[in-house]
Amino acid sequence: MSEEQNQPQFALQRIYLKDLSYESPNSPTIFQEDWAPKVQFDLNSNSQQVADDLYEVVVSVTVTVTNSADEKVAFLVEIQQAGLFFIKGLEDAQLHHTLGAFCPNTLFPYAREAVDSIVTRGSFPALMLAPVNFDALYADAVKRQQEQAGHA
Repeated sequence: MSEEQNQPQFALQRIYLKDLSYESPNSPTIFQEDWAPKVQFDLNSNSQQVADDLYEVVVSVTVTVTNSADEKVAFLVEIQQAGLFFIKGLEDAQLHHTLGAFCPNTLFPYAREAVDSIVTRGSFPALMLAPVNFDALYADAVKRQQEQAGHA
């Protein structure tokens, strides 16, 4: 086996929108009210192996915006931004970190743009989500798993 075959390999194969949902249940009356938005943001990522050395990673974003004055839902956006990644030659810990942090970091800007685009199409002010540090989120998740394993 050549040394090149043993080297870690990583290649982005495709980025795609897997699912998108937008609701504005209180329009058009919500547009007549004073705008005092309250934003709730939920984020998740998961991965699955779909073939030899090919993994799908999905970043799920849910944004619910209510009007603070009366708590009416202004809009709700749910997005699943996905990507296919060719990954070969990584040890388990490296593979888990790549799937849990590096790949979501690659996908999140696309999810941010999709949220912003759909919100403005709904006639609401632009909503540019802040960047997310998936490395820190992954480290926290690993730490929680280790603590739970220690208490088991």
